[in-house]
Amino acid sequence: MIDYKMELTPEQIDILSGKQGETLQKVMETVVLFGDIFGAKRLVPVTYKDAHLVTSFGLGVLKPLYATMDQLIEAGLKTQGKFTVDPRPIDYENVKCNILEKFVFNKKMYSEQAKYEDQLHKIGLKDKNGFTCTCYYKEVGNRPAKGDVLTWAESSAVVFANSVLGAKCNRNSGMLELFGAILGLVPEFGFLIDENRKAHWKVIVKTTKKPLPQILGSAIGMKCMEDVPYVVGLDQWIGTELTDDVEGYLKDFGAATASNGAVGLYHIENLTPEAKEQGETLLRADYKEYIIDDAELERVYLNYPIMWKDTSAKPQLVFIGCPHLTYNQLCDWTDKFVAGLKSTGKKKLTARTVLTTTPDVADKFRATAKYQELLSTGATLSSICPLMYTNNPICMMLHRVATNSNKLRTYSKARYYKDDELLNILVGKEGK
Repeated sequence: MIDYKMELTPEQIDILSGKQGETLQKVMETVVLFGDIFGAKRLVPVTYKDAHLVTSFGLGVLKPLYATMDQLIEAGLKTQGKFTVDPRPIDYENVKCNILEKFVFNKKMYSEQAKYEDQLHKIGLKDKNGFTCTCYYKEVGNRPAKGDVLTWAESSAVVFANSVLGAKCNRNSGMLELFGAILGLVPEFGFLIDENRKAHWKVIVKTTKKPLPQILGSAIGMKCMEDVPYVVGLDQWIGTELTDDVEGYLKDFGAATASNGAVGLYHIENLTPEAKEQGETLLRADYKEYIIDDAELERVYLNYPIMWKDTSAKPQLVFIGCPHLTYNQLCDWTDKFVAGLKSTGKKKLTARTVLTTTPDVADKFRATAKYQELLSTGATLSSICPLMYTNNPICMMLHRVATNSNKLRTYSKARYYKDDELLNILVGKEGK
C-alpha cells in the first residue's frame, strides 16, 4: 500500500489496501496521491453524483486512456451516477468535410472514436445525447444545486457550476474526475473549502453600455488568471436575477475567464448565489482592484491576434456556439440572420455558418418552425465541438475560420469578431 498523508476512514483504507479489488485500489491510489499533492486533509463525499468529463474525442494517441478504460470495465466498475462528456469532434452530416479532411479526422486524429464512445457508455455515460460542454442546461438535466460537491472536468462547465450555481468543484483533469465519480469521493482542497472561495480581486465595471461577455470575461481572465474575481457594476446591465438569458451571458463570460485566464470561480455582486448572500464580505482583506471601462475593453479587443495570412480577407467558415448555445441564443441568432438578410436583400449568408448546441437543445429546436428558418439562411445546426473540429490542420489550411467565441479564438487560429461585426459580414451588410 502506498504511503499517504491525509486522514482516511477504515473503509477508504480497505479500498487502498486492495480489499475491494486491484483496479479500485489503483483508482483510490491515484485520487489519494493527487489529494496529497494539494495538501488535502481528507476525502469528502461527492454529494451530486452525476459527473461531467472533458475527454470526448477518440484520438489515436491516447492509448493509455483506452487501456485504463478497459481495466475499469473488466473490473465491473461504473460511475455512481450517470455522466455527461464534452461534445463529439466531428459531424459529417451538418459540418461538411472534403475527402482529405475526412482522411485526417478518421485515420490520423479520431481513429478510436467509435471504440472510445462504447467504453464511455459501458462506464456510465448518460445516453446518446450526453455529449455537450454545457451539461448544466435545464434541457440536459446535469445541473447540481448550491453547495453540492461535484466531480467535474471541462473549464467552462466547472466555472459555471462554481459561480452561477454555487456548487463546489475544482478544475481537474478528466480521468481524475472519472475516478472521483467511481469512488464517490474527492480530495478536499481548493474551491471545496469556503475560505478559498473568497475573492482576490474587486473588478469594477464602469462601462457606458452592456459589455460583451466574451470581451469582459477575457479582460478579467487575463488580469486575474487563476484568482477569484468579485465583479461590481455588472448587475446594472444584466440585472439581479438568474434568468435564462442572464445564464447564457454568464456562460459565455465564464468561458472567456477560464480560457483567457484560469478562473474557476467568480462572483457577480447582487446576482450570483454567494455574492447575494455574503456581499463584499467575500473580498479578502488584501484584495486588489481592477477598473474596466469602455477604453479598457477596446484595448483588450484590439490586442487579439489575427492569424490569417490575409487579414483583409472574408471568413469562409463560421462557428457560433463555443460553449454550446442556449435555446434562447439559438432562437436569437436565427432571428438576426433572417432579419439581416431581409434588410440587405440577400438570400443566403455570405459564409458557411454552423451554430452549435447541446443535442437536447438541438432536438427541441428542430421541432420548431425556427429550425426551417435557420436552414433557409444557409446555416446549419450541429452539436460538435468547434475546437476539436478546427484542430484538424487541413481544416485551418483550407478555411478562414471566424467566430464570436473567445474560447475558440484562444485555442485555435479562428479569428474573433464581435457579435454585430460577425452578423454584418454574414448578411452582407459590412461596409454599407
